Amino acid sequence: MSRTALPLNAIHAFLVTARHLNLTHAARELCITQGAVSRKIAALEAWLGFALFERHARGLRLTAQGAGLLPSLQQGYDLLVSATEQASRHTVAVRLKAPTCALRWLVPRLVALEQQQPALHVALTTTLEHNAQLENYDAAIVFGAPPAGAILLFEERLTPVLSPDLPLPRDIRDLARLTFLHPTHDRRDWQLWLDAQQVAIPMARNQHFATMDLAIGAALQGFGVAIADVTLVQDDLAQGRLLAPFAAPVATGAAYSLLQRHEKAAPPCLAQLVAWLCQPQKETHSSALAGFG
Repeated sequence: MSRTALPLNAIHAFLVTARHLNLTHAARELCITQGAVSRKIAALEAWLGFALFERHARGLRLTAQGAGLLPSLQQGYDLLVSATEQASRHTVAVRLKAPTCALRWLVPRLVALEQQQPALHVALTTTLEHNAQLENYDAAIVFGAPPAGAILLFEERLTPVLSPDLPLPRDIRDLARLTFLHPTHDRRDWQLWLDAQQVAIPMARNQHFATMDLAIGAALQGFGVAIADVTLVQDDLAQGRLLAPFAAPVATGAAYSLLQRHEKAAPPCLAQLVAWLCQPQKETHSSALAGFG
């Protein structure tokens, strides 16, 4: 055997066998046959040039050279295991599940987190469901009533938004001239906002979408006026891509919350992700609410 090829598998077999001093027990721990253990030990002895064990009827006994070598090999092997485990922990992805409606808020934060902490990788899975279950994920953003043990991210507050390319309504009744973009297949969000304004207007032209994100996307393209959560569109409002012509958003009672795996079962970087997502929200949208109503 080449002296440059360190036989790590054989060294591992030696360390296990030295602990048990029994080939049968060593084979059981290594999940190989007793004969395979013997061959690995013999290969290491050939590589070293001296015997490691003395064979006796009752089992094995370390030779003087084997006993002298054992502590150094054990220490070196433990260092290798520790180094590889540490490297593995740094590259483990945090598995995050989020509803698609939260992506406008979530994705810019994940991009910023990756820029600041490149070693922290988040494996994002999107879903149309709002269920409050972690399943096989390390963390999950859920929408609705905050479940027990969840961390509140932000409450849903609705306001109309539209592209600056459309005529800006000066009065709530002016909305009737536009196409209403609904984030669900019913009209409950728009109706909730109108009821809070104590105004009844006809909604003659309507478009319905499967998620709020899709309705916001249609508003950005000038398709009509969407009812949107102010936190989800705060960047669009701040950059002038959308306008919110009426002040006083209406709270729906729903919220976006964060569930996380128990600390003992969590990957090391989960706490960093949670702390990043739970930073206080910047009220960048407040100055963008025109307050014409």
